[in-house]
Amino acid sequence: MVNRRLAAIMAGCLAIVLVVVGVVAFPPASEAANADGIFHINIIPQTPEVVETQTTYKYSIAGQHFVFLVTVTDDGGLSGIPVTISARATGAAVDIVVYHAEILPGEVAEVFVTPGPKSIGKTIKVTITGTQGKLNDKKVAKFIVAEGEDDRGEYAAELLDRFIPWLAANQTQLGITEGTDWNGTMVSPVWLVVSHYLFFSDEWEVHICWHIMIPPYDWARIDLRHRFDELAPSYSFEISSLNSTGLPIPIEVPEAVWR
Repeated sequence: MVNRRLAAIMAGCLAIVLVVVGVVAFPPASEAANADGIFHINIIPQTPEVVETQTTYKYSIAGQHFVFLVTVTDDGGLSGIPVTISARATGAAVDIVVYHAEILPGEVAEVFVTPGPKSIGKTIKVTITGTQGKLNDKKVAKFIVAEGEDDRGEYAAELLDRFIPWLAANQTQLGITEGTDWNGTMVSPVWLVVSHYLFFSDEWEVHICWHIMIPPYDWARIDLRHRFDELAPSYSFEISSLNSTGLPIPIEVPEAVWR
């Protein structure tokens, strides 16, 4: 039911692939002007963050995707012309793929940053740029590559399999069937009591999480975000105990995507 192949390219998506090693120079300042007053871009997640005077970073592991969501805000000058999203990274060798790279307000680009095997222990600096003609706006994010491997993917796929038939039968508006292909990646690798994983189809991002506890506290939950036009999930469901035969039930939808 769940295709466990990790695909580099998802059908129907416009992708720009960059292999980044070291520092790639931006065009000279004379070729690009700040887009102040015209448009600005926004990224999720913002990392690092300052929480109660402490600077906190998001984490990834080598070979897994760190996924940024990018939107554009019209400050009065876009005139219906799309903004092109691109990205570069420094700190270690990474692969970068941008899906749905040309966006207007209300649309979402996705930037997949995949650290290489020699990136463990390093901080990856990602610069995401929105360009329209000679105007641009940039946002910078950093995340840390932790030591570890994907030891959750197989079990996460098994859990997703427990939701898919129910979704296909009871949430037909989603267009998800038992034949839908999914590509998975680990997220939040340093979390222990609750494990997290992301799956992507052509249309949907599914965040699945499960509570590593004894019954009846061994729940599993999924939330779904429609790709390329939603910044936050629009559906959420739970199996209250994995040790039971209970079916998924709708639950309160999270306000933000999990990263």
